[in-house]
Amino acid sequence: MNTTTKPKHIGRNISRIRELRGMKQEALAMAIGVSQQTISNIEGSETIDDDKLQLIAKELGVSAEAIKGFSEDVVFQIIGNTYNDNASSINYGCTFNPIDKLIEAYEENKKLYERLLEAEKKK
Repeated sequence: MNTTTKPKHIGRNISRIRELRGMKQEALAMAIGVSQQTISNIEGSETIDDDKLQLIAKELGVSAEAIKGFSEDVVFQIIGNTYNDNASSINYGCTFNPIDKLIEAYEENKKLYERLLEAEKKK
């Protein structure tokens, strides 16, 4: 039984974040000074060089770490949790940016990990 996990597909993460931001490939391409075909190729790649990733992350308004750690499951869970089913109103729309919530969760987990690591070092 193989228990190794497959690394995240960075290009696919870029594509999903770009789509969630409502941005077309052409717009991202223009923002970073490449062709639309280059963006298409990047989104089809499992890995991307760090300089290009930083540039794309800046244009998408997220950190490179958020792109690397992006999870659609988390986004849909956050959106699903915004559903409000009471007699007076039903909220079918998301009232916040799910990417921002994903970044918040990532940063909180990072802080927790650092605190746990520090505690282990002190032992």
